[in-house]
Amino acid sequence: MATFTVVIPFYQREAGILRRALASVFGQSFQDFDVLVVDDASPLPAEEELEPLDARTRSRITVIKQANGGPGGARNTGLDNVPTETQFVAFLDSDDIWLPDHLKNAQDCMTRFRGDCYWASMQASDEFYYHFGMAELEARAGGTRLSDEPLIIEVPDLASVMLKNWSFLHLSCMVLARSLFETIRFDAALRLAAEDVLFFCDCILASRRNLLCDEAGAARGIGLNIFHSIDSQSPQFLQQQFNTWEALDRLETRFSRRPKDVASITKYKNTARQQALWSQAGRVRQRSAPDVRLLARWAWRDPAILRTLVQLGAGKLGRGCHSQGEPK
Repeated sequence: MATFTVVIPFYQREAGILRRALASVFGQSFQDFDVLVVDDASPLPAEEELEPLDARTRSRITVIKQANGGPGGARNTGLDNVPTETQFVAFLDSDDIWLPDHLKNAQDCMTRFRGDCYWASMQASDEFYYHFGMAELEARAGGTRLSDEPLIIEVPDLASVMLKNWSFLHLSCMVLARSLFETIRFDAALRLAAEDVLFFCDCILASRRNLLCDEAGAARGIGLNIFHSIDSQSPQFLQQQFNTWEALDRLETRFSRRPKDVASITKYKNTARQQALWSQAGRVRQRSAPDVRLLARWAWRDPAILRTLVQLGAGKLGRGCHSQGEPK
């Protein structure tokens, strides 16, 4: 019986990325775990990555192959195949690595304080500057300090805090108890945006106790990440913004009785609309056709985007069609 099952969704083209992630797993100071690697129709098969590993290490890893379903779908497959004896599930993205005491801190914290949901901090880096740790969260949002070494806090109404800025949460730093991983799943259709935020929200709301550890649990690695190549000029950008709007729309139903939270979500939804429309205007300026089909689908689901279009158009005309201050 393993205390942890480690779930790693895998889709990469470069050799060595999965082995680097696995080296950080097998380098943990707490060694009672098994590993599920979900090969999401990866261009570089997971089995090729595992060939150089010794037999003892390889025996602790199960590879599950599936048709490409995106990272959320791969994580769901992992969750559906967790052994019945497992106490906790820990996620690790294949292009990230764990720091040596991540599982040890998670096991100690969740056992001692009877937590259902746990996050460590993401290690600070210049490239991913927007991440911030739990000590900074405590300074911003307050909370109850449960431990000083390592720093463990609880934050009241964590879901509302998360809606304002969720950059202190990362999947590679997340651990779930059985009460959550048996029932909660990712919305795999939101594969370009916000599926992790929706999952975070559902876990927080269902958890009896959410525990936040300031000790860094993971570091961002470098590999194929579907978000890194998407900017406002990318063909996938409109789909990403639509998926973001859909995720926010679903979040809004979860917070329907909390007007302040709904107001925060409404602002994010309007930002998604504006960014989507400006991206399509940019395509027109570059003599490329906008994605009319997706825009029509969006308008059918969300008539407010038409009002946003009128507002943006009126604002542009008011400033002059070629204003250098036009948003991008």
